[in-house]
Amino acid sequence: MEKRRHIAFAGVSVAMVLLTAACGSGKDNTAGSADVQPAGGSQTVGAGASASAGAGAAAGASGGYQAGGDTGAAAGGESGRTGPAKRLAVKENAALGSFVTDSEGWTLYRFDEDTPKPAKSTCNDDCATKWPAVPADDAAATAGIDAGELGSVTRSDGTKQLTLAGWPVYRFAGDTKPGDTKGQGVGGTWNALAPDGKPAGTSAAADDSLQLMVNSNAELGKIIVDGKGMTVYRFDKDSAWPMKTGCLGACLDTWKPVKAVDTTKVAGVDAAKVTSFKRPDGTRQAAFDCWLLYTFTGDKKPGDINGQGVKGTWFAVTDKGKKAGQ
Repeated sequence: MEKRRHIAFAGVSVAMVLLTAACGSGKDNTAGSADVQPAGGSQTVGAGASASAGAGAAAGASGGYQAGGDTGAAAGGESGRTGPAKRLAVKENAALGSFVTDSEGWTLYRFDEDTPKPAKSTCNDDCATKWPAVPADDAAATAGIDAGELGSVTRSDGTKQLTLAGWPVYRFAGDTKPGDTKGQGVGGTWNALAPDGKPAGTSAAADDSLQLMVNSNAELGKIIVDGKGMTVYRFDKDSAWPMKTGCLGACLDTWKPVKAVDTTKVAGVDAAKVTSFKRPDGTRQAAFDCWLLYTFTGDKKPGDINGQGVKGTWFAVTDKGKKAGQ
């Protein structure tokens, strides 16, 4: 009798291992199947449902971001940080697509609170220490940049700052070496500069070449974003195994399921961990490492992380599938 009990227990253990492995196998999971179920009646459905966009914005604001952002890093050496840009260059990476650097490879940025028409810089004083303005003199376009889009704006201190497509151009003191893009997404208002003057990470997604990718956020580190650069989240009241959704009904007004993605169109994440889940309404939702992915209606533009920590149950997702900030 005891021997049979041990054999039965071993069989259950093997079955659990096989089901767990299947979650990351790249196959679709269907609500209501043996290993994927809709949320049970006893579970509080959509605890995030009462979290309005306004609440999310308040959560994002709790970090105390002000103009200039919280760099989270001290400025390194000043070589290449304060001088003219000289010959601009266009670089590429999977997360941002095309973005502009100076002649030494330092990433150049734009600030959403500035304006291009008329050109105006609003980053001064402490902000300007964290985000040094790029001088307007000795700047030249290169392949991929329209020389006619280069210009200048007079700052409040009387100095001339380089502009691209009307947008004032900055470097980031938190970048410690050429090629760093640590300023991307800071405060939801700072972005690497695309060659057309738009925020990098959005123009690259316009051709739908990527559906999931990784963004380096100054506060949360490497987090997953969708093809439009919007932060994706996971919900503590979902379940990774067996896969369940706890966001139903009114919850879906605030938290939008990410549509199932083509695993050949992901970058920066393990494609083998990208799966899909058939929701009770029959739609397919993307999952990473078995956690269902959502976007937040309180995020208005790429780089926003207003959904982080809402109700203590919603979190951005790291490139490893973990809860960001934990």
